[in-house]
Amino acid sequence: MPRFAANLSMLFTEQPFMQRFEAAARAGFEAVEYLFPYGFERHELLAALRANGLRQVLHNLPAGNWEAGERGIACHPDRIDEFREGVTQAIAYAAALDCPRLNCLAGKRPAHVSAEQAQATLVQNLRFAARALQAEGITLLVEPINSYDIPGFFLTRTDQALALLEEVGSPNLRIQYDIYHAQRTEGEIGQTLARHLPRIGHIQLADNPGRGEPGTGELNYPWLFRHIDALGYEGWIGCEYKPRARTEDGLAWLAPYRCA
Repeated sequence: MPRFAANLSMLFTEQPFMQRFEAAARAGFEAVEYLFPYGFERHELLAALRANGLRQVLHNLPAGNWEAGERGIACHPDRIDEFREGVTQAIAYAAALDCPRLNCLAGKRPAHVSAEQAQATLVQNLRFAARALQAEGITLLVEPINSYDIPGFFLTRTDQALALLEEVGSPNLRIQYDIYHAQRTEGEIGQTLARHLPRIGHIQLADNPGRGEPGTGELNYPWLFRHIDALGYEGWIGCEYKPRARTEDGLAWLAPYRCA
Protein backbone atom coordinates (compact mmCIF):
# COMPACT_ATOMS: atom_id res chain seq x y z
CA MET A 1 0.00 0.00 0.00
CA PRO A 2 1.34 3.50 -0.78
CA ARG A 3 2.68 5.51 2.14
CA PHE A 4 1.91 9.23 2.12
CA ALA A 5 3.77 12.10 3.77
CA ALA A 6 2.00 15.41 4.36
CA ASN A 7 3.91 18.35 2.96
CA LEU A 8 3.49 20.90 5.73
CA SER A 9 4.52 23.80 3.51
CA MET A 10 1.39 23.17 1.41
CA LEU A 11 -1.09 21.35 3.65
CA PHE A 12 -2.82 22.49 6.84
CA THR A 13 -1.82 26.09 6.14
CA GLU A 14 -4.96 27.22 7.97
CA GLN A 15 -2.81 26.79 11.08
CA PRO A 16 0.59 28.10 12.19
CA PHE A 17 3.43 25.89 11.00
CA MET A 18 4.24 24.23 14.31
CA GLN A 19 0.60 23.20 14.78
CA ARG A 20 0.51 21.43 11.41
CA PHE A 21 2.33 18.39 12.79
CA GLU A 22 -0.57 17.59 15.09
CA ALA A 23 -3.08 18.29 12.31
CA ALA A 24 -1.26 15.88 9.97
CA ALA A 25 -1.23 13.13 12.58
CA ARG A 26 -4.93 13.61 13.30
CA ALA A 27 -5.67 13.33 9.58
CA GLY A 28 -3.97 9.94 9.42
CA PHE A 29 -0.50 10.79 8.10
CA GLU A 30 2.46 8.97 9.61
CA ALA A 31 5.17 11.12 8.00
CA VAL A 32 5.81 14.70 6.98
CA GLU A 33 8.00 16.70 4.67
CA TYR A 34 8.30 20.43 4.02
CA LEU A 35 10.42 22.87 2.08
CA PHE A 36 12.77 24.23 4.72
CA PRO A 37 13.35 23.68 8.45
CA TYR A 38 15.88 26.47 8.91
CA GLY A 39 13.55 29.06 10.44
CA PHE A 40 13.02 26.81 13.46
CA GLU A 41 15.25 25.27 16.10
CA ARG A 42 16.11 21.63 15.53
CA HIS A 43 14.97 20.58 19.00
CA GLU A 44 11.62 22.30 18.45
CA LEU A 45 10.97 20.39 15.23
CA LEU A 46 12.12 17.11 16.75
CA ALA A 47 9.76 17.60 19.69
CA ALA A 48 6.83 18.17 17.32
CA LEU A 49 7.67 15.01 15.39
CA ARG A 50 7.96 12.89 18.51
CA ALA A 51 4.87 14.31 20.19
CA ASN A 52 2.77 13.32 17.20
CA GLY A 53 4.39 10.02 16.28
CA LEU A 54 5.58 11.32 12.92
CA ARG A 55 8.63 10.64 10.76
CA GLN A 56 10.47 13.36 8.88
CA VAL A 57 11.16 12.02 5.38
CA LEU A 58 12.40 15.01 3.38
CA HIS A 59 13.39 18.65 3.32
CA ASN A 60 15.36 20.81 0.89
CA LEU A 61 18.86 22.17 0.99
CA PRO A 62 18.91 25.95 1.53
CA ALA A 63 17.75 27.54 -1.72
CA GLY A 64 18.76 31.19 -1.54
CA ASN A 65 16.35 34.02 -0.83
CA TRP A 66 13.00 32.29 -1.28
CA GLU A 67 10.95 35.38 -0.41
CA ALA A 68 12.75 37.32 -3.15
CA GLY A 69 11.89 34.66 -5.73
CA GLU A 70 15.04 32.57 -5.72
CA ARG A 71 14.39 28.87 -6.19
CA GLY A 72 17.80 27.37 -5.56
CA ILE A 73 21.41 28.36 -6.15
CA ALA A 74 23.02 25.09 -7.21
CA CYS A 75 23.56 26.27 -10.80
CA HIS A 76 24.94 29.71 -9.81
CA PRO A 77 28.73 29.85 -10.39
CA ASP A 78 29.23 32.82 -8.07
CA ARG A 79 27.55 31.16 -5.06
CA ILE A 80 29.40 27.89 -4.67
CA ASP A 81 30.67 28.77 -1.18
CA GLU A 82 27.13 29.64 -0.10
CA PHE A 83 25.88 26.35 -1.52
CA ARG A 84 28.50 24.38 0.42
CA GLU A 85 27.65 26.18 3.64
CA GLY A 86 24.03 25.25 3.02
CA VAL A 87 24.95 21.58 2.65
CA THR A 88 26.58 21.67 6.09
CA GLN A 89 23.52 23.35 7.58
CA ALA A 90 21.14 20.89 5.93
CA ILE A 91 23.09 17.89 7.19
CA ALA A 92 22.92 19.22 10.74
CA TYR A 93 19.14 19.48 10.55
CA ALA A 94 18.69 16.14 8.79
CA ALA A 95 20.85 14.37 11.37
CA ALA A 96 18.91 15.91 14.25
CA LEU A 97 15.54 15.03 12.68
CA ASP A 98 16.59 11.58 11.43
CA CYS A 99 15.65 12.71 7.92
CA PRO A 100 16.97 10.24 5.32
CA ARG A 101 16.70 12.43 2.17
CA LEU A 102 17.59 15.98 1.19
CA ASN A 103 16.45 17.58 -2.05
CA CYS A 104 18.58 20.02 -4.05
CA LEU A 105 16.78 22.67 -6.09
CA ALA A 106 18.90 23.52 -9.11
CA GLY A 107 17.57 27.07 -9.32
CA LYS A 108 16.93 29.49 -12.15
CA ARG A 109 19.79 30.07 -14.55
CA PRO A 110 21.07 33.65 -14.09
CA ALA A 111 20.87 35.80 -17.21
CA HIS A 112 24.63 36.32 -17.32
CA VAL A 113 25.44 32.59 -17.03
CA SER A 114 25.57 30.31 -20.06
CA ALA A 115 23.82 26.95 -20.03
CA GLU A 116 27.24 25.28 -20.12
CA GLN A 117 28.43 27.22 -17.06
CA ALA A 118 25.23 26.46 -15.18
CA GLN A 119 25.51 22.75 -15.99
CA ALA A 120 29.15 22.55 -14.92
CA THR A 121 28.39 24.35 -11.66
CA LEU A 122 25.41 22.12 -10.92
CA VAL A 123 27.46 18.99 -11.54
CA GLN A 124 30.25 20.25 -9.29
CA ASN A 125 27.84 21.15 -6.50
CA LEU A 126 25.95 17.87 -6.71
CA ARG A 127 29.19 15.88 -6.54
CA PHE A 128 30.18 17.80 -3.42
CA ALA A 129 26.77 17.40 -1.78
CA ALA A 130 26.42 13.72 -2.70
CA ARG A 131 29.78 12.91 -1.07
CA ALA A 132 29.00 14.93 2.04
CA LEU A 133 25.56 13.39 2.47
CA GLN A 134 26.78 9.85 1.77
CA ALA A 135 29.19 10.16 4.67
CA GLU A 136 26.19 10.82 6.92
CA GLY A 137 23.95 8.10 5.46
CA ILE A 138 21.64 10.63 3.76
CA THR A 139 20.45 10.35 0.15
CA LEU A 140 20.70 13.39 -2.12
CA LEU A 141 17.85 14.13 -4.53
CA VAL A 142 17.54 16.52 -7.44
CA GLU A 143 14.15 17.60 -8.76
CA PRO A 144 12.99 18.60 -12.25
CA ILE A 145 10.41 21.42 -12.01
CA ASN A 146 8.16 22.59 -14.81
CA SER A 147 8.95 25.93 -16.42
CA TYR A 148 5.32 27.07 -16.40
CA ASP A 149 5.27 27.39 -12.61
CA ILE A 150 8.88 28.56 -12.34
CA PRO A 151 10.01 30.22 -15.59
CA GLY A 152 13.74 29.95 -16.06
CA PHE A 153 14.23 26.95 -13.81
CA PHE A 154 17.30 25.11 -15.05
CA LEU A 155 16.26 21.48 -14.57
CA THR A 156 12.87 20.78 -16.12
CA ARG A 157 12.64 17.24 -17.53
CA THR A 158 13.21 13.67 -16.40
CA ASP A 159 15.59 12.90 -19.26
CA GLN A 160 17.65 15.97 -18.34
CA ALA A 161 17.80 14.77 -14.73
CA LEU A 162 18.83 11.26 -15.81
CA ALA A 163 21.66 12.67 -17.91
CA LEU A 164 22.68 14.80 -14.93
CA LEU A 165 22.86 11.73 -12.70
CA GLU A 166 25.13 10.04 -15.26
CA GLU A 167 27.42 13.08 -15.41
CA VAL A 168 27.65 13.44 -11.64
CA GLY A 169 28.40 9.74 -11.34
CA SER A 170 27.43 9.31 -7.69
CA PRO A 171 25.46 6.31 -6.40
CA ASN A 172 24.12 8.63 -3.70
CA LEU A 173 22.18 10.89 -6.10
CA ARG A 174 18.65 10.11 -7.23
CA ILE A 175 15.69 11.91 -8.78
CA GLN A 176 12.87 13.45 -6.81
CA TYR A 177 10.01 12.66 -9.18
CA ASP A 178 7.13 15.08 -8.76
CA ILE A 179 4.15 13.72 -10.69
CA TYR A 180 2.59 17.17 -11.06
CA HIS A 181 5.70 18.77 -12.56
CA ALA A 182 6.27 15.77 -14.83
CA GLN A 183 2.67 15.82 -16.06
CA ARG A 184 2.93 19.50 -16.98
CA THR A 185 6.22 19.02 -18.80
CA GLU A 186 6.14 15.60 -20.43
CA GLY A 187 3.33 13.27 -19.31
CA GLU A 188 3.96 9.52 -19.61
CA ILE A 189 3.88 9.17 -15.82
CA GLY A 190 3.29 5.42 -15.65
CA GLN A 191 5.88 4.55 -18.29
CA THR A 192 8.49 6.87 -16.79
CA LEU A 193 8.05 5.42 -13.31
CA ALA A 194 8.29 1.87 -14.64
CA ARG A 195 11.38 2.58 -16.72
CA HIS A 196 13.35 4.65 -14.22
CA LEU A 197 12.18 3.65 -10.75
CA PRO A 198 15.69 2.51 -9.67
CA ARG A 199 16.90 6.09 -10.25
CA ILE A 200 13.98 7.66 -8.35
CA GLY A 201 14.51 8.27 -4.64
CA HIS A 202 11.27 10.04 -3.74
CA ILE A 203 7.88 10.71 -5.33
CA GLN A 204 5.60 13.70 -4.84
CA LEU A 205 2.08 14.31 -6.08
CA ALA A 206 -0.54 16.89 -7.00
CA ASP A 207 -3.24 16.82 -9.64
CA ASN A 208 -3.25 18.87 -12.83
CA PRO A 209 -4.44 21.44 -13.72
CA GLY A 210 -4.38 23.59 -10.59
CA ARG A 211 -2.00 21.53 -8.43
CA GLY A 212 -4.92 20.39 -6.29
CA GLU A 213 -5.77 17.20 -4.43
CA PRO A 214 -5.78 13.84 -6.21
CA GLY A 215 -9.12 13.55 -7.95
CA THR A 216 -9.50 17.21 -8.83
CA GLY A 217 -7.85 17.02 -12.24
CA GLU A 218 -6.90 14.86 -15.18
CA LEU A 219 -4.68 12.27 -13.51
CA ASN A 220 -6.03 8.82 -12.64
CA TYR A 221 -4.50 8.60 -9.19
CA PRO A 222 -6.16 5.32 -8.07
CA TRP A 223 -4.55 3.66 -11.09
CA LEU A 224 -1.21 5.38 -10.43
CA PHE A 225 -1.18 4.25 -6.80
CA ARG A 226 -1.82 0.64 -7.87
CA HIS A 227 0.88 0.99 -10.52
CA ILE A 228 3.43 2.37 -8.06
CA ASP A 229 2.64 -0.47 -5.66
CA ALA A 230 3.02 -3.05 -8.43
CA LEU A 231 6.40 -1.62 -9.35
CA GLY A 232 7.60 -2.31 -5.81
CA TYR A 233 8.22 1.28 -4.71
CA GLU A 234 8.79 1.22 -0.96
CA GLY A 235 9.40 4.90 -0.29
CA TRP A 236 7.07 7.70 0.74
CA ILE A 237 4.89 9.77 -1.57
CA GLY A 238 4.93 13.43 -0.59
CA CYS A 239 1.58 15.22 -0.81
CA GLU A 240 2.74 18.57 -2.15
CA TYR A 241 -0.53 20.00 -3.41
CA LYS A 242 -2.68 23.10 -2.87
CA PRO A 243 -5.95 22.14 -1.17
CA ARG A 244 -8.98 23.69 -2.85
CA ALA A 245 -10.51 24.51 0.53
CA ARG A 246 -9.60 23.46 4.07
CA THR A 247 -7.05 20.67 3.95
CA GLU A 248 -9.21 18.31 6.01
CA ASP A 249 -12.18 18.83 3.68
CA GLY A 250 -10.18 17.51 0.72
CA LEU A 251 -8.78 14.30 2.21
CA ALA A 252 -11.42 11.86 0.96
CA TRP A 253 -8.86 10.54 -1.53
CA LEU A 254 -6.66 9.40 1.36
CA ALA A 255 -9.29 7.29 3.15
CA PRO A 256 -8.58 3.97 1.35
CA TYR A 257 -4.89 4.19 2.22
CA ARG A 258 -5.06 5.11 5.90
CA CYS A 259 -3.63 2.55 8.26
CA ALA A 260 -6.22 0.96 10.51
